[in-house]
Amino acid sequence: MAETDRPLKPADEPTAPRPPAEPLWRDALGDCLRRLRLERGEILVETARRAGVSPQYLSEMERGVKEPSSEMIAAVAGALDVTLGDLTLAVATTLLAVPARPAPASPTCSVAYALAA
Repeated sequence: MAETDRPLKPADEPTAPRPPAEPLWRDALGDCLRRLRLERGEILVETARRAGVSPQYLSEMERGVKEPSSEMIAAVAGALDVTLGDLTLAVATTLLAVPARPAPASPTCSVAYALAA
């Protein structure tokens, strides 16, 4: 067995807490769609039927698994009786409420910033 040059950390040693990652657009969109659907007291099948999508697809949208097209988002928004603008504003407001974590400075980022200047 080879020796290592650095000591290994015990598994129970506390580490600095990491700030929560900024959610992805599709996750925030899915949460918003689910909230709107549940506020209406609907099940997936009802909303999906009116939107013209499968219940499975709507479920994947709500769980943030799919990256839906703007047409799909508009169809589901219409089925929930909200405008695309209102839905977009609700998602953006959700994202703005999450404290942003500073992006890590990597050599690639530094070069990109230098080239952009």
